[in-house]
Amino acid sequence: MARDLKKGISEGERETVSDERKFLSTEEAEKVTMAVSNNWAFASLALLFLLLVAAMATVRTGNVSSNVETEKVQSSKNSTMAARSEEVEPLNEHAVPDPEAVAAEVESIIDMNIRNVTERRKLGFFTCGTGNPIDDCWRCDPNWQKNRKKLADCGIGFGRNAIGGRDGRFYVVTDPNDDDPVNPKPGTLRHAVIQDEPLWIVFKRDMVIRLKQELIMNSFKTIDGRGVNVHIANGACITIQYVTNVIIHGLHIHDCKPTGNAMVRSSPSHFGWRTMADGDAISIFGSSHIWVDHNSLSNCADGLVDAVMGSTAITISNNHMTHHNEVMLLGHSDSYTRDKQMQVTIAYNHFGEGLIQRMPRCRHGYFHVVNNDYTHWEMYAIGGSANPTINSQGNRYAAPTNPFAKEVTKRVDTAEGQWKSWNWRSEGDLLLNGAYFTPSGAGASASYARASSLGAKSSSMVGAMTSNAGSLPCRRGKQC
Repeated sequence: MARDLKKGISEGERETVSDERKFLSTEEAEKVTMAVSNNWAFASLALLFLLLVAAMATVRTGNVSSNVETEKVQSSKNSTMAARSEEVEPLNEHAVPDPEAVAAEVESIIDMNIRNVTERRKLGFFTCGTGNPIDDCWRCDPNWQKNRKKLADCGIGFGRNAIGGRDGRFYVVTDPNDDDPVNPKPGTLRHAVIQDEPLWIVFKRDMVIRLKQELIMNSFKTIDGRGVNVHIANGACITIQYVTNVIIHGLHIHDCKPTGNAMVRSSPSHFGWRTMADGDAISIFGSSHIWVDHNSLSNCADGLVDAVMGSTAITISNNHMTHHNEVMLLGHSDSYTRDKQMQVTIAYNHFGEGLIQRMPRCRHGYFHVVNNDYTHWEMYAIGGSANPTINSQGNRYAAPTNPFAKEVTKRVDTAEGQWKSWNWRSEGDLLLNGAYFTPSGAGASASYARASSLGAKSSSMVGAMTSNAGSLPCRRGKQC
């Protein structure tokens, strides 16, 4: 597990472009242009413009000073950052006007023995051109910690409208303990997530949180682990039940255990008896507008992410999943027809070492599986029953060496005469090492329209788009 717990932490920092240049050559102009752009089209136009300016200036003066250009770029950046900065009033002693005040107190929170576990791809001086629209939306900003809520505007897929705690105050978790699930202490994660008002929840320092009972989320909450190393482990984990607008980002969640038969608080005004929980890392139950992004998930008693009982409008993206059997269950049971309205996007995830099956396992509903990297499975990757619509686009499927486990797909407990009419398709997928996808159905356009949530990129880009899946080692003052 040691290698598993540390997924998503970098061995080195990304290369950045120096703002100190004495002269602006054609080559340097290209670097400046690429560094300040997070959009390929803009970068191309800007590069042509700067090349023309550099050529004209060379003819007229023989050299061009880059100091003026650098100041213009920095001024533009500063104006953008100022416009995005959030001003919030403290909620209580654990809320702060700006998360920068918290980040300033965090010392060298990600030490070398953690950062050296996972190799992150270095993309040279241009670090934002991965093609991953979520990452390219916010990770280019070296002042991300001042603009944390920008993340809420970067969602994609069916869960793209999940705003979490964007419209609320910041809440700083200072205490990793969970001593009393009925009367949680201010400053704890449990105290934060049960509040009635929107909150953007951040952490003061690295911490391991061992929950006594399920963490019952309230609506309009973001749990944002960027800038610190936060593990929820070795106890209960996260339950999102009958709520809406939740974002879970940047956590390590692992070794979750069944808990329950206990009283647990779900809001400031309500607590109640909880029966036994399954031990999921993240359980989504009767909820909508949920976004699970950039988490490292592994080795739990039941599922890593399960969505059941009429849940919908969900995006599961940029996660790194390892060492687990039944990875993802989407749909409660074959007989629970309310899940026919379920829509889930699964995008840019890395399904890694030690996984066996259910990536995902679907019932009823509509599922868009797009631009994921499947490097490990032991039984199958995508399964289903009860006539789900599965739209697989631009994924990379690398089959295991086992000659009896090459098939990507599995129709669970269903005769071929039944599943032949189900709409399952593979479009633009890269199938490696003998992997094969068994399609079915007539390809009804209306069905696939309901299982389409974003434009798929080429499967050749999957490596770049998923290379940083999992919890990120973000540091203040640098691109994440």
